[in-house]
Amino acid sequence: RSQRGLRGRGPGVQQLMARVLILAPFAPEQLELLREVATVTYESWLDTRRIQDPDDLTARLREERTDVLVVESDFVFDDLLDRTPDLRLIGVCRSSLDHVDVQAATRNGVVVVNTPARNARAVAEHCLGLMLALARRIPAADRYVRDGHWENPAEPYISMRGIELSGRTLGVVGLGAIGGTLAKICLAMDMRVLAFDPYAAHAPDGVTMCDLETLIAQSDFVSVHVPSVPETQMLVNERLLARMKPTAFLVSASDASVFQQDALARALSERRIAGAAFDVFETHPVSPQSPLIKLDNVLLSPHLGGATAETIDRHSRMMTEDILRFVEGQR
Repeated sequence: RSQRGLRGRGPGVQQLMARVLILAPFAPEQLELLREVATVTYESWLDTRRIQDPDDLTARLREERTDVLVVESDFVFDDLLDRTPDLRLIGVCRSSLDHVDVQAATRNGVVVVNTPARNARAVAEHCLGLMLALARRIPAADRYVRDGHWENPAEPYISMRGIELSGRTLGVVGLGAIGGTLAKICLAMDMRVLAFDPYAAHAPDGVTMCDLETLIAQSDFVSVHVPSVPETQMLVNERLLARMKPTAFLVSASDASVFQQDALARALSERRIAGAAFDVFETHPVSPQSPLIKLDNVLLSPHLGGATAETIDRHSRMMTEDILRFVEGQR
């Protein structure tokens, strides 16, 4: 079934070109590799600036008899899968499979592959940047200079004095690809690193595993990297926030559902914790009514933790390898 309508490079496989539609951003050199074995149509959503209408996409896949669909931001619902008999493979250029109805794909004999950890380094470095920005008040310092407030050369030495990361304690909640990468980077910066993850088989050398309460109480920076699943809903709640040091900072690239939002806003507005930085929110874009927008001890970035050129290169290589294996009839 996986070889029907596809051309393989090995003997004994049908000599028909696979029809591939790529809607994700993709590295040019990987597109060239795919074009050696497939008919490739490339329309990155970064170029078109739009997400495909599900009905229009369904009609197009049927008309063009597409074998392989690659997405990053587009959604693949059950109705599309039920109505596209030629589709054989869906590639998701993400770690999460939330954009695809995997049960419907299974029911229709469609293979689904993803690109786990494709943006781990990018997100980890972004979180490190947020930690440094909180520790040294970099965004506030930039505004201070731009707005013409720097009249007394010595004044910011007093009002904007920060802290160094070296010698501080980082608590990593969730020691997966992103959390593990951040832990290694911060160890190299002479930070003490604690981690909580009940599913981690092992920790990187130098990382101390502990329970969540201990991590929260002892950390100067708490960085949260857990998936949005039932057991992580409001994981960081009012009780845990109350255990944080008043000098501690919170950083997160996790879904907003991981936090008890009202308790988080109160802890920040009442200065019971020093500050926080977030890259993911309840809505995209952030609602103008969000209490986080009004707080001067909070940094906000528009869900761009993984937005690097290297992330695209990485998921392009991973996806190309999977498509080539599929075309050749390999698992």
